[in-house]
Amino acid sequence: MTIAAARLDLRLNPRDKERIAKAAALRGLPVSSFVRDAVLREADAAIAADTVVTLSAAESRRFLAALDAPFQPNARLKAAMDAAASLTRR
Repeated sequence: MTIAAARLDLRLNPRDKERIAKAAALRGLPVSSFVRDAVLREADAAIAADTVVTLSAAESRRFLAALDAPFQPNARLKAAMDAAASLTRR
């Protein structure tokens, strides 16, 4: 069992608090557990929406084709790589 060490305080109007308490009771949970679970679920959804990239079928095919193609550095990259290599040889 994990012991909670941090607190999160928020202000609610009485009607919102009553709705939350009713929902928690319907789930058979204490209000604090119900709120924690709901907030963590929403936090996970927000983080996933920011970190997950969804591609269309066409974009997915282009991406996979690019991964399969051999890498060809352009002239600027070759020059930068040569410059970096000369710095490490000194």
